[in-house]
Amino acid sequence: MSLRTSRIIFWVMVVAIIAMGIKLFAHREERRTRIERLGDAMPLDAPYTDEEPVTLLLANDDDGTISAETRQIALPAETTARARALLDHLVTEYALPGSAHPLQPGAAVDEVFLLPLPVVGHTVDNAQPSGSNGHTPTAPVASSDPNALKPSTTGGELAVIDLRGSFVNQHPSGVEVETLTLLSMIGTLHANLPQIEQVRFLVDGQTRETLAGHADLLRTYPSRDTSSGSQ
Repeated sequence: MSLRTSRIIFWVMVVAIIAMGIKLFAHREERRTRIERLGDAMPLDAPYTDEEPVTLLLANDDDGTISAETRQIALPAETTARARALLDHLVTEYALPGSAHPLQPGAAVDEVFLLPLPVVGHTVDNAQPSGSNGHTPTAPVASSDPNALKPSTTGGELAVIDLRGSFVNQHPSGVEVETLTLLSMIGTLHANLPQIEQVRFLVDGQTRETLAGHADLLRTYPSRDTSSGSQ
C-alpha cells in the first residue's frame, strides 16, 4: 500500500469519526430537549412506573391519516396524571424536528379530569323565579335523563381535557390539522385508558367554541380508535 493511499484512508477515517460524533451529539441534545419539555409539563412528585409499551395515535398532515405507534415510556401510576402524561408525550412528538404534524413546543394540557358516568348536570328550573342576585335557579338532571351521558360499560368515565391557552393560541388553523390534533388525543387516551368513553375539551378552564377556528370544542366526543383504518 502506497503512502498516498494510507493518507487517504487515514483522513477518510478521521472524517467518519467526526461525522459520527456530530450525529451522536445531535441525537443526545434532541433527547435532552425532549426530556426537558416533558419535565416542565409533568409534576415532579408523581410516582412513576417502569418504562412500558405505550400506544400513541400520531397524525400525518401529508395524507391526513392517523397511525398507531408504540413507544417505551415511564408514566405516572395515578390515572389522571397518567392521562395528562400521555397527551404531553403525544404533543412532544409533534414538536420534534421532522414531525409529520408539526406543532409548537411547550405543554399543551393543564389538567385532565376523569368523571364517572353517568354525568349528572343541572338544568334551568323554570318553575322557580330568579333570586335576588339575578341568577336563575337550576335543578339536578337525574341519571335517567335520556340526554345524560351514560357509560357503555361499568366504570365508564368522561375525560375533561383542559388545554392551555398558550397551546391553543399557537395551534395552526385549518379544518384538517385541528381535527387531526383532537382525534389523535382522543385515540391515544382510548388506546391506553379504555375506561374513558367520552371526551370533552376546555381551554384555561373555560368552554371555547373551536380549537383554532374550525374543530368543535363544545361537543362531547366518543372515545374510540381514531387510526385511519378504523374510521
